[in-house]
Amino acid sequence: MKLISWNIDSLNAALTGVSERALLSRNVLKTIVDHNPEVIALQETKLPSTGPTKKHLEILKNMFPDYEIVWNSSVEPARKGYAGTMFLYKNHLSPAVTFPKIGAPGTMDYEGRIITLEFDNFYLTQVYTPNAGEGLNRLDERQIWDIKYADYLEELDKKKPVIATGDFNVAHREIDLAHPENNRQSAGFTDEEREGFTNLLARGFTDTFRYLHGDVAGVYTWWAQRVKTSKINNSGWRIDYFLVSDRIADWVIKSEMIDSGPRQDHTPILLEIDSQC
Repeated sequence: MKLISWNIDSLNAALTGVSERALLSRNVLKTIVDHNPEVIALQETKLPSTGPTKKHLEILKNMFPDYEIVWNSSVEPARKGYAGTMFLYKNHLSPAVTFPKIGAPGTMDYEGRIITLEFDNFYLTQVYTPNAGEGLNRLDERQIWDIKYADYLEELDKKKPVIATGDFNVAHREIDLAHPENNRQSAGFTDEEREGFTNLLARGFTDTFRYLHGDVAGVYTWWAQRVKTSKINNSGWRIDYFLVSDRIADWVIKSEMIDSGPRQDHTPILLEIDSQC
């Protein structure tokens, strides 16, 4: 089974935009199509509370004709057109779909951050983890989120194995970003966020990239858009993950990044796993 996850940073821009960046985003979508995964997870869709428009759905159906589509959008009292997630899965699959709330603080449970697909043998869940924010103004809430989310995955894991993917907004170890010494107090690399991820793994989960590739450094999933040379210089962060329950780590065949060409920001990640749905 092949799975792909990508923080798309605006589905509307990727599907209908005319800027150079929009064209680069569509090229990434074409690359995802070429991989022919069973399931695609998208984060930061930034759709309205009503979800994709008729035009969005038409484009997606043309691009992914063999897929069903489900989404979770930000709704009041959360900000409009903010965060959001989407799954596309092959239409021969028939998972049960849920949009869980985890008791997160503030408006986080209303920001469309989690979708879970339940298959016969496992759960597949995606997350767009809240950023700690500018000036770390959301760090306290982020720490509560990390605990609540770990609780949620642990409860799923009691029922059947879990595959969890998405933008976790944390570089776990120093080898997961190019310049750890300059980012000690940056969102995504605070001691608190890193500890939150360590605690999540300790609940019984495996970082599949590290499981297969060990301590390899210099492999990232995100490069800052604001710095024009960040990708050229590979000054990146690894903040997107595929995690699995420890007991199914030996199901993992491949866990890697997909080349997104010159497009900065996130690159898609791929997991190939030996499992029958």
